[in-house]
Amino acid sequence: MSKLEEHLEGIVNIFHQHSVKTGNYDTLSKGEMKQLLLMELPNTIKVISDRGGIDKVFESLDANRDHQIDFVEFVTLLASALKLTQENIHTP
Repeated sequence: MSKLEEHLEGIVNIFHQHSVKTGNYDTLSKGEMKQLLLMELPNTIKVISDRGGIDKVFESLDANRDHQIDFVEFVTLLASALKLTQENIHTP
């Protein structure tokens, strides 16, 4: 397995580790998402807090308005985090 494939599998596993707490592997509640961010992306959570908090981020990710974050909606968050990381790496 390549390094990138290992990282992709790790992301899926992290999502499932946090979503299983309420018995649903396919979605994160707001509380589960907050715990995931605090544990897995502690520096990102600082930026999110500065931008209006978990509630606003949760609402912006919940595209289908079902009050849950599914994996595709979660990947949207990761894409934003990756973009910020890439910008920070290349900013002099």
